[in-house]
Amino acid sequence: MWRMSLSLGRVPDEALLTGLATGDPELVVAFVRRFQGVVFGVAVTVLGDPQLAEDVAQQTFERAWRHAQVYDARRGSVRAWLTTIAHNLAIDTARARRASPVAPADLDALLGSVTETPERRALADDSAQRVRRAVAELPREQARALVMAGIYGMTAREVAEAEHVPLGTAKTRIRTGTLKLRALLEPEEKR
Repeated sequence: MWRMSLSLGRVPDEALLTGLATGDPELVVAFVRRFQGVVFGVAVTVLGDPQLAEDVAQQTFERAWRHAQVYDARRGSVRAWLTTIAHNLAIDTARARRASPVAPADLDALLGSVTETPERRALADDSAQRVRRAVAELPREQARALVMAGIYGMTAREVAEAEHVPLGTAKTRIRTGTLKLRALLEPEEKR
């Protein structure tokens, strides 16, 4: 048994995933042990709640077990596949448990409420300040769409409904806002 667990540490991720799909108990345990830290880390980062993150991690491994046969190594590593599952489940959980959604009508006030005070500057992270400044430079409709999608986790369809615009327009605003934000931030990063 000790030799088997030692050698399982060297088994490729894809082989462990195959073992998960077949239900081999030793391979299942080895698979979970190998990835439990990263899966839990993704979930707790998205949710900020260790209890919910544990539930999401368990759901992630259950989903991986059910869908192991559809994994395609050409599309990415097992680790990337698993973290994508964990991230998507965590986002879904966060959306489902969103206690007090922000009304899109209130976004303008939130976007305008970023004020520079000595206390805020002392507490705020440099990169967060840079992002806030860059978002403030975007056209209002792109900033709103980007904040709804990026911070509040809304889908493009939800942004379109909230803004009363066609889906394609919402997608364009999110994409264009993202590209402009990246362009605004890149020159500062290269310094």
